[in-house]
Amino acid sequence: MTAYVENFADALPSEARVAEVRKRLEDAGVKYVLSCWIDLFGIPKTKPVPMSDFELLCMGKGPQFAVHSISYVPELSPADSDQVMVPDLDAVYICPWDTSMAIIFADLFWEDKPYNVCPRQALKRAVRDAEQAGYVGYAGIEPEFIALRYDEQGQPVKAIDNDPVEGVRPRRQAFGYDVEYSIDSMPFLKDMIDILEGLGWNLHDVVAEGAYSQFELDFHYTHLLEMADRLVFLRILLKEVAKKHGMFITFMPKPTVGDWRSGAHINFSLQAADQSGKNLFGSEEDGWSDTAHHAVGGLMAHAEAITAITCPTVNSYNGLVPRVGGFEGGTVTWAPTNITYGHNNRSAQFRLPQSRYCIENRAADMCMNVYLALGMTLTAAVEGVTNKIDPGPPTDRDLYAMSDSEFEELGIRRLPRNLMMATDALRDDALAERVMGLVMRKSYIAYKTDEWERYHQAVTDWEVQEYLRLY
Repeated sequence: MTAYVENFADALPSEARVAEVRKRLEDAGVKYVLSCWIDLFGIPKTKPVPMSDFELLCMGKGPQFAVHSISYVPELSPADSDQVMVPDLDAVYICPWDTSMAIIFADLFWEDKPYNVCPRQALKRAVRDAEQAGYVGYAGIEPEFIALRYDEQGQPVKAIDNDPVEGVRPRRQAFGYDVEYSIDSMPFLKDMIDILEGLGWNLHDVVAEGAYSQFELDFHYTHLLEMADRLVFLRILLKEVAKKHGMFITFMPKPTVGDWRSGAHINFSLQAADQSGKNLFGSEEDGWSDTAHHAVGGLMAHAEAITAITCPTVNSYNGLVPRVGGFEGGTVTWAPTNITYGHNNRSAQFRLPQSRYCIENRAADMCMNVYLALGMTLTAAVEGVTNKIDPGPPTDRDLYAMSDSEFEELGIRRLPRNLMMATDALRDDALAERVMGLVMRKSYIAYKTDEWERYHQAVTDWEVQEYLRLY
């Protein structure tokens, strides 16, 4: 993993490293390179270049970008300098669906300094700061998504669904874990399994999830920057493979009322910077450590601001509710609703799982900017450990069955109920400014405020059905 540096010249790779990566790419048949920087919302952007320009690209003499013209960051004007990207040669991914192409993740610089609205640079800075405090963060993420296709009328429908769109749709076996639906999904899933195994990500399983045509992929954890790059690459990969099967993928958390929410739970742990491989959160011999509980305390102290990043859309909050009518398989959502932690308690925001020593943040979805999400997670956890923040006793109870008075008595806060509540918390959180920087946080808040206001300018079907003839 390349380290965070303060100057453009220090970020440039050696000639030997450039030659080594070039040979690897040419031996694999790569002809085109897409070096990708990450925008404010975690979306990769690029200008493809031929391999003949590889050396220039690696030395920061490839394409330049007027990032501020397209990325919701209005602090720079048309008269300002462009941003320059430096590919990270430790983050090279040959595209399995077309091996003539490779994606290389890059860091943005502006006027010889790290660009202050580069989320990847923000994570690298957080990693450096944590390492200076004595800690290294690791994460695994559980991506969930729904596979769709278009019907004859051009309407999106579930891709893995053998009942007619119109007509009789009787009650069916729940999709989650179902063998028949897993078999029906295998033409698509086999491609994904083979690709992820080939990438060496150590895929553990593929899950048919609760909503029809909803899936989860579980693969091994790694250090934070690599996990962030992997998640962005996975989002690209899923969409490209789905196209080959006449489908498309949505990461929207709640595409319909009756669907289970698509999440992206963050499983986070710490190791000592001077003792690689030792999980500081616990062991089979000793159980959960004080370090783990203090990290939970730090995460809980900044939970609302973290949620503004990990649940970043209006739609995200439609899933953070206890019950929804019309579910396949029941009405309880299994989604987090309150800022507390528990031992294997899936109704809490933070879960201490029974099968591994990590802290699982269940209030996260695939729309998040994963670089900012992991930067906030790492910084909050290290603050908790350093300051020995007490998270209080665990809540090992069904939060869906508890009353508001019980929450008040136990001092348990509710997760933000909407995007604006979370955004307001981000605005007031000093840790968020430390991770994101003043300019990036200001730009993010400005866009999310605009998103909230644009949402309230729309008239939804629900409002028409609820009010049109009632009043």
